[in-house]
Amino acid sequence: METGQVERGAEGWRATLICALPQSTGSVWDTLTKPALFSKWLAQGTIELQQGGTVNLEFEGSGTVIERSVTEYDEGSLLAFNWSRSGEPGRMVRLLLSPAGTGSLLEVSLTLPDDEDIAKHCAGWEAHLAMLQAALDGVPMEFPFELFMQAREAYSGLI
Repeated sequence: METGQVERGAEGWRATLICALPQSTGSVWDTLTKPALFSKWLAQGTIELQQGGTVNLEFEGSGTVIERSVTEYDEGSLLAFNWSRSGEPGRMVRLLLSPAGTGSLLEVSLTLPDDEDIAKHCAGWEAHLAMLQAALDGVPMEFPFELFMQAREAYSGLI
């Protein structure tokens, strides 16, 4: 399995996952940001698309509920927010979308506290990226637990 880049710094963990998608940036952006579409790959909820806008996500099956705010936003290309539950240390995710030929390139950047299980978080995002591709292809899928486990093992080998 091809993994993203992971590094540990003074401030904690940083990881970057890259996903090349054959779909246009417009199609990918809609799937990243419209509740009826992002519920097929990420979680049920809403994201107010503006800096400081509210983020309310409920991850089915895990009981995880996120109620945070958008920290960075640029229409059509950038969405960042804290995906920690209230009262937990900050876990930032930054989704940067750019054109790549006739398709798109999605860069997912994660910033986590030093004591977090970076392999688990990267594996979770790898699984959600597979779900994103399936949703874009019009064949939404359940959380791919086997892929998650393979990715977690691969990322564990990096740290």
